[in-house]
Amino acid sequence: MSDERPVMPRGSVARTARLASLPLGAAGRATLGLGRRLSGQSAEAVNAELQQRTAEQLFAVLGQLKGGAMKLGQTLSVFEAAVPEEMAAPYREALVKLQEEAPPMPVRTVHAVLAQQLGGTWRQRFKEFDDTPAAAASIGQVHRATWRDGRDVAVKIQYPGAGTALMADLNQLARFARLFSSLFPGLDVKPLIAELKARVAEELDYGLEADAQRGFAAAYAGDPEIAVPRVVASAPKVVVSEWMEGTPLSRVIADGTREQRDRAGRLLAVLHFSGPQRAGLLHADPHPGNFRLLADGRLGVIDFGATARLPDGHPEPIGRLLRWALAGRAAEVLADLRTEGFVRPGVEIDADGVLDYLRPLLEPVAGPHFHFTRAWMQEQAARIADPRTEANRLGRQLNLPPAYLLIHRVTIGSIGVLCQLDADADWRAVLEEWLPGFRD
Repeated sequence: MSDERPVMPRGSVARTARLASLPLGAAGRATLGLGRRLSGQSAEAVNAELQQRTAEQLFAVLGQLKGGAMKLGQTLSVFEAAVPEEMAAPYREALVKLQEEAPPMPVRTVHAVLAQQLGGTWRQRFKEFDDTPAAAASIGQVHRATWRDGRDVAVKIQYPGAGTALMADLNQLARFARLFSSLFPGLDVKPLIAELKARVAEELDYGLEADAQRGFAAAYAGDPEIAVPRVVASAPKVVVSEWMEGTPLSRVIADGTREQRDRAGRLLAVLHFSGPQRAGLLHADPHPGNFRLLADGRLGVIDFGATARLPDGHPEPIGRLLRWALAGRAAEVLADLRTEGFVRPGVEIDADGVLDYLRPLLEPVAGPHFHFTRAWMQEQAARIADPRTEANRLGRQLNLPPAYLLIHRVTIGSIGVLCQLDADADWRAVLEEWLPGFRD
């Protein structure tokens, strides 16, 4: 009977109704909370219960709908470290679960997609194929199989109707953006959704994803620190690549050793900064479900649906700006910010004030070691988001040029994962090796 249910609730009415349940549910819980406070329950107890119920509903809906809803949930999950600790506990388990799990599509649908994409004789390409998915994500799921030459492979299959659902969800979620402000203070979700919408075509084209994976695999072939599985076969809605065994990063975050945390964190930074230089590509989806820590200590990368093409590597002005700021050269920092479009023409801004705004954010690369913690990220989020602070006032005078939007989002997201990992490493050395302009 399970094969009879639809892969995704594709009808706009059905999906809209589920998404609309989010703000309606929040309003209902607020009313319930008011009633319980009037009946004598403490505000702390009521708030804790409301936060837990909000988390359960929010991520249950995002996970069930897959598509853009789950994509947004996974993207937001990397910012979990910025949530104040007293609010974060009820959300953490739901966020980690969302990174690794989603309801599977029916078996008959899996077979139909494989026949359409790989041909009617698709079974002959495999010695074995496991109908039970090994993992699921926002627009596709992964099955374990054995290729005809005996290699263990991962078969990534796109959900039918994923494109329509993805755009419908993101359009609808943009209307509910304020709902997420209670979970992620200071994070403006609307630009994040706009960027996800702009990248929909790339996300849905598994041919592009396979090409990106081939580029990374070639660049990191034989690398002692980064492992990328080779592509075995690909089609517009199916990618077959070598199977990669390892410890999911979400598990390292939950209960990894100090050595695992530090190593995984450092290698994430190496991937982030070395990819554009070695492959001309930036891995643009840093959520933990895309990474594994292998038994030999390498970082395994298993998803390339979101990548940015940077054929000339990381923009040199980023490294130069960091170098000027760390050296305290306020005038040069402001001049370069103006040149790159971070300060709009005609906007008057204090150079020393800009430096004061940036210095706390540069603490991780100011010395040979830095320990990323949730407390540090929460402090930075509060400093920038609080409208009473000078940092907030100055930050609103700065502009984020379109050319830097994706790089900025991926960098902030990666820092969020480093804080979840509680990772300590020599981040400055990574930048000195891989970021153009940083090392004089």
